[in-house]
Amino acid sequence: MKHHSRTVFAATMLAVTFSPLAVAQRTAGPYKDSRQTPDTAAARRALEVLDVINANDPQRTRAYVTNNFAPSFRDALPMDEHVATFASVYQTSHGFKRYGFRHYDTPRPDTEAVLIIRNELTDGWNAIVVEVDATAPHAIRGVQFAPARPPSDLTPEGRINETTLVAELRAFLDRVTAAEAFSGSVLLAKNGKVLFQGAYGVASRRFDVPNRIDTKFNLGSMNKMFTAVAIAQLVERGKLSFSDPISTFLSTDWLPREITEKITVEHLLTHTSGLGSYFSPAFMEASRTRFRTINDYKPLVNGETLSFDPGTQWAYSNTGFLLLGAIVESVTGGSYFDYVRKNVYVPVAMINTDAYAMDQPIPNLAIGYSKETTPVGNSYWTNNIFKHVVSGGPAGGGFSTVEDLFRFDQAMRSGKLVNKKTADLLWSVKPNSPDYGYGFGLRGAPGARIVGHNGGFPGISASLSMHLDTGFTVAVLSNYDEGAPIVLQKIEALLARLQ
Repeated sequence: MKHHSRTVFAATMLAVTFSPLAVAQRTAGPYKDSRQTPDTAAARRALEVLDVINANDPQRTRAYVTNNFAPSFRDALPMDEHVATFASVYQTSHGFKRYGFRHYDTPRPDTEAVLIIRNELTDGWNAIVVEVDATAPHAIRGVQFAPARPPSDLTPEGRINETTLVAELRAFLDRVTAAEAFSGSVLLAKNGKVLFQGAYGVASRRFDVPNRIDTKFNLGSMNKMFTAVAIAQLVERGKLSFSDPISTFLSTDWLPREITEKITVEHLLTHTSGLGSYFSPAFMEASRTRFRTINDYKPLVNGETLSFDPGTQWAYSNTGFLLLGAIVESVTGGSYFDYVRKNVYVPVAMINTDAYAMDQPIPNLAIGYSKETTPVGNSYWTNNIFKHVVSGGPAGGGFSTVEDLFRFDQAMRSGKLVNKKTADLLWSVKPNSPDYGYGFGLRGAPGARIVGHNGGFPGISASLSMHLDTGFTVAVLSNYDEGAPIVLQKIEALLARLQ
């Protein structure tokens, strides 16, 4: 499940975006940084955006977006969501210090600028990437906010050992928790041995119940990994093929055959189907209690059309993974939820993982929270109970713990859930999907590959990073909007310094 401001191992320019694995950091190639401001409209706009973030004034943000965003960008989201996005950036930073502008060996056009800034709260490096119209008044067509590599002209920080890493991580988590930028649980392991685990903040602000290491947090889109494993198991058992058209399994009350005949199982797994998201206005306006089983979502899907020919492009699709769940049910003759529980969770002792219903009294389950801001600048907390699904499913929304995610990580590496050949297939680049395999995001250079998934929604941020070549496992679960990304960025910065 994905809120507009989150991405899974990729970033878009559809709104101000956040990603611990964003394009600005991950694929831009060699670069140099300069303290001088380029004489371009894009650079000037980037500095304006920084000033708006640092002001942390919703009225100023609203006026700036209204007057300076291109209509197509401004109107892509309700104004309140633009304002909330800027506020969320400030919440996890308490402001930024300007460093300079980044230039790449392969130059970007003058209509784009990359401003490097430093987070006042976390000391992490970030980038504001701005794209503007080529002609005056150079309205802003897109803004991306993402972690960034350190400036090129800085001396690298000193090397550390594991003991120092854990101490620095612990101090960092204490600091961001005290600043109400993080609430959740964290686990760091190497080669199957836990180096650090801890829980911070509260699971319930109403009753002041602290989070524990075994507190269940919402995963957002991370359930897609479990759905992909379920499909891969059925492939191993000869029940279906990745190349099968989905018309083989889905009736026309899902989608017309002229659509399903074009789409394969692989297209769904790689987000190359051309389908979109069932989290549509119709879903947002409906009672959440209407949607519990996979079949309950049919009315939200059967009117969808293809935005491109399957296999020709990449576009994140929650509908695609919902349909994978429907395929599991078609092949097995039973419930998707029962299949995943019996074949993914139980075999590896993921005892605190499931699609728990939010209208039932599930013990030790964290409630998600967002910090909102009134028009005059006063902040307050809201929970996500009435925003989210009642019960998660194949595309996301289930619950787990960092301990269970570690068990999943170890089971996948050891071949316990699928054989190693199949796991490698899940974790390999696919056509028109360079950063996403089958249900797993992909990043890192050869020798430093990382696979996994993140998830986000109001009151939810989560991530599992499986460092395949170095043996590290990083699991971060948070019941705050942007709690996980800042922790993940810190852990990866510390790992880069490990001797």
